[in-house]
Amino acid sequence: MNTILIYDGTFDGFLTCVFVSFDQKLKDVNIVREQFFQDTFFAKKETVITQKAKADRVWVGLKKKIKPMELSRLYYAFLSESITVENTLFKAIQYIFKSDVNVASNFANTHILEISKLSKSVGREKHRMEAFVRFKLTKDNIYFANIEPDFNVLPLISKHFKNRYADQKWMIYDLKRNYGIYYNLEKVDIVTLEFDAKYNPTHTSKDIFCEQELEFQQLWKDYFKSTNIVSRKNLKLHKQHVPKRYWKYLSEKQPN
Repeated sequence: MNTILIYDGTFDGFLTCVFVSFDQKLKDVNIVREQFFQDTFFAKKETVITQKAKADRVWVGLKKKIKPMELSRLYYAFLSESITVENTLFKAIQYIFKSDVNVASNFANTHILEISKLSKSVGREKHRMEAFVRFKLTKDNIYFANIEPDFNVLPLISKHFKNRYADQKWMIYDLKRNYGIYYNLEKVDIVTLEFDAKYNPTHTSKDIFCEQELEFQQLWKDYFKSTNIVSRKNLKLHKQHVPKRYWKYLSEKQPN
């Protein structure tokens, strides 16, 4: 009988499901995040509680079998949030553990190939976020930025911004997933916020952001406009480098 393992959506939770499936010698497994689970009478159901120790045992086992770059691929693919990514990863992990040699880069395997494609997409989104995040200084002296990435890349960009802005307090908030990362000059923490119903993330509100920030935004718009050569404008190429879905959070794209 098919067994559905329901978990909390975290990477450690997923690895705990992998541990449980191996420990119980389950053959036909479907790993589902709790928010996507739909009840059925035709399968055995089990809610798996995340246990760090069990997750770590799976991760350590993988470290012994494959290269660091291949481990990263697994994690990047998980962050894609693809509806079938858990089962793709699970089948790939089964394949890796069954083999006596490292097969994590054997792209002839359907699941390994799919993981590679997903990880590349997530990697591209990571680099775009590192390039396109626009901070605005709040009245609380915190540099704040909204993002809505296609994939859950906040865990991947945290180190980049901590290193780059080590002397400033900042927060990057993922509106799509309703959580953010906050750096307090010492460490990065996960945070959640409740926004006022009138809050517009595309605007630089005088109620939230300091006067200096409003002046800077206007200076940046003026600079962007002055360096723009209309006769050499190539909108198609521009959209390739700066996809339109990011424009609403770029200050230089906002109307005066």
